[in-house]
Amino acid sequence: MRDEVGRLQPGERLPSTRRLVELHRVSPVTVSRALAALGNEGLVLSRPGAGTFVADTLVRRDPIDCSWQTVTLSERAVDTAGLSPLADPPHDDDLVSLASGYLHSSLMPVRLMSAALSRAARLPGAWERPPTAGIHGLRLFFALNLGANVDARDVLVTSGGESAISAVFRALVAPGSPLLVESPTYPGALAVARAAGIRPVPVPSDEEGVLPELLAEAFARTGAQAFYCQPTYNNPTGSVLGTDRRASVLEAAAAAQAFVVEDDCARFLSHGRRPPPPLLTRDGEGRVVYVTSLTKVASPSLRVGAVVARGPVAHRLHAMRVVDDLFVPRPVQEATLDLVTRPAWDSHLRGLTQTLGLRSRSLARALSTHVPALAFSPSEGGMHIWGRLPPGLDDTEATLAARRSGVVVMAGRPFFPAEPPAAYLRLTFSAAATIDDLETGVRRLAHAVPDLTGAPHEGGGGRA
Repeated sequence: MRDEVGRLQPGERLPSTRRLVELHRVSPVTVSRALAALGNEGLVLSRPGAGTFVADTLVRRDPIDCSWQTVTLSERAVDTAGLSPLADPPHDDDLVSLASGYLHSSLMPVRLMSAALSRAARLPGAWERPPTAGIHGLRLFFALNLGANVDARDVLVTSGGESAISAVFRALVAPGSPLLVESPTYPGALAVARAAGIRPVPVPSDEEGVLPELLAEAFARTGAQAFYCQPTYNNPTGSVLGTDRRASVLEAAAAAQAFVVEDDCARFLSHGRRPPPPLLTRDGEGRVVYVTSLTKVASPSLRVGAVVARGPVAHRLHAMRVVDDLFVPRPVQEATLDLVTRPAWDSHLRGLTQTLGLRSRSLARALSTHVPALAFSPSEGGMHIWGRLPPGLDDTEATLAARRSGVVVMAGRPFFPAEPPAAYLRLTFSAAATIDDLETGVRRLAHAVPDLTGAPHEGGGGRA
């Protein structure tokens, strides 16, 4: 049908649904879905009662000269290069994605979300303006799930985790000032900081998270007023901050009179064992500003998260919400509350725990079998395996070679605020359609980067 539309003129009417059913020998439902897909691509336009027509796409024949903007905008840029597999996921069906940090559609609770959205739309007052901080039931849900001394009034509902991180960084750190971040860390947080004119300063970490003694040293050296971390299932390493280090991190922040931004968006991504309680549960001074999200465990399009803050910083965040976007749309909040307060939601989380654990083990086996030169340690939660490349291999070249061979992986470089100590790859096991696709993807990686197999490298393209 896409080819047929391409042969028609703008404004020309397509055959009726009945005629398309006869022509293609498919059901009316299939035709409707195809027309909806073409509509989403901007190729056709449906007019109720009149039919479906070829869209009159606008083609600008004379490009305008925007060179003047380079001077006016100055040198500050928003760098999202390291986020390209997330911002622009591959649309080629032949590619296996081991890069996207979201669930494959088969793992999403699509039926539950659709039913919740339908029920929410029929609620009295569903389209009225909600409170700026969010509807009370949803704020209470986030508060109760923390298991800490958190009141619903401490919760601010946000449009996903990325929006929450952006608001918190701007509330805590002035442009041009330093922000301490564990290294490696989530590149989205680095992009948000740099877009706000904030300087990310790396603090090294190991398999048990950030090193507290180096954190204290970084606070003293830089005068930073905030530290960003992911104590539970760090992205990309999957590490969990050691129990004995948690108090030390808070003590280092207290000594510097600084905040700790706890990004806990991966808490629901356990593979079995429950993670330690959030740092927030140890905080009796309003020092921890807590960020969480439901996006990772539901759908990329369920942009609902929360910030927990106490004291003057909470008032500042509420004020920024008024300036930024006023509120998260009420139908979205009502649908989310309906979703997470039904027994089926807990069943979804239990099933996801088992599925992610199985996928993690399957990917680890495939890596050990086909690319034994990639050094990694499986984690107890999250969506990723973090692998170190052998000396002499370049992560950017390896990712390009992998894509040419039909598998998308993420280079490790964007996860480091400064120069990386070695070359890494991040491989995700949540976005592939099946476990067999994980095996296929690793085989393609082995073909693309022969040095990872441990076999002698042969000619025909040079070292990756």
